[in-house]
Amino acid sequence: MNEINEQELEAVKQAVLDYVEGVYNVDPSRIERSIHPDLAKSGFFQKEGEAGYSFTSMTYAQMVELSKNYNKDGRMPQDAPKEIIIFDVLDQIASIKLVAWWGIDYMHLAKYDGKWKIVNVLWQTLPNQDNRLAELEDKQAMKV
Repeated sequence: MNEINEQELEAVKQAVLDYVEGVYNVDPSRIERSIHPDLAKSGFFQKEGEAGYSFTSMTYAQMVELSKNYNKDGRMPQDAPKEIIIFDVLDQIASIKLVAWWGIDYMHLAKYDGKWKIVNVLWQTLPNQDNRLAELEDKQAMKV
């Protein structure tokens, strides 16, 4: 990892914490604070009873909406994982791995006006894991 000051590392970590805890704690304001309006989030999940993976993508607005409802019923355990592995932080960009309740997210962040924002997310559920994220997306899509 390049030499970067502790303040920048903490700011990157906080952006990722806002993202994961925004979903865990049903707090869309943390999602809005942590992701860039041009967010490109896509990933792979296994539908129950299927061996292969399905693909889904999400925009900024969809991510904010998801955070309003995803854990509303409190189905996630209090100790749901939120392990953040920082691969690299430069002046303007960072690369991160997040281990969360729904699976693994690989993220790219960029600094805009002095604030770190998540720009890209590529994720997948863990093999043989229930479809925890896309199941809610499917329900929300049906409501539209």
